[in-house]
Amino acid sequence: MLDKITETSEFLKKQIGSFVPQYGIVLGTGLGKLADEIEIDFEFSYSVIPNFVEATVESHKSRLIFGKIAGKNVVCMQGRFHYYEGYSMSQITFPIRVMKLLGIQRLLISNAAGGLNPSFKESDLMIINDHISQFLPGNPLIGPNIMGDRFPDMSEVYDPKMIALAKEIALKNNISSLKEGVYVSVTGPQLETKAEYRMMRLVGADAVGMSTVPEVIVARQLEIPVFGISVITDLCIPETLEKAELNKILANAAKAEPNMTLIFRELIAQGA
Repeated sequence: MLDKITETSEFLKKQIGSFVPQYGIVLGTGLGKLADEIEIDFEFSYSVIPNFVEATVESHKSRLIFGKIAGKNVVCMQGRFHYYEGYSMSQITFPIRVMKLLGIQRLLISNAAGGLNPSFKESDLMIINDHISQFLPGNPLIGPNIMGDRFPDMSEVYDPKMIALAKEIALKNNISSLKEGVYVSVTGPQLETKAEYRMMRLVGADAVGMSTVPEVIVARQLEIPVFGISVITDLCIPETLEKAELNKILANAAKAEPNMTLIFRELIAQGA
């Protein structure tokens, strides 16, 4: 695995030359328009990058972008990989390890999620302040330890300085839809039953989705500070549960996306 990570990073370094990204960005379902904010220097289809797999979900483009946001160098995944696509935890998190070798100092990560907290509304944003990984069937750190700490600490997974700054940014820009809470990751691709939503709420989750946590675990093993945000695309309250519709989920993501993009852009501009 380390040989493959090195091969991929060396391939990209040869293409981008002296460009060194300061920030890594991973964009979730229906949230790819942040890429429009990037002054693009280089872009690559995943299909041409050695050892990368393809993003098979329709709303995820398979593009790795290198460029600038607010004058800072970034590398952005416009489309991520999921366990439910048939990929292993190692494949899902492979790009994070490559980003580390490319030089990133921060990781900004987003997802579309179902709201478990009764106070949430559709198209709210939720800063992730903690997560629950124990509903996943595996862990990206299982197996030979190739990079970072064998037993990484997870007592403060999401960077408190970036969280505090994001709140300030939201306040200054009148983003009243910003919430904060715990994200629980599940495998998917089916959505959860009413009983499962009740269980997740009982264990302390505020939002549920099918991504993010494996990537964050690897980032923290590699000592990369992380800021995570969920866009609440549907409400998962058992007593008022409605049938989920993909078109509605994507529409809710699109409605919230400008505020998420603003927060990401300002975090980068202010050197969080």
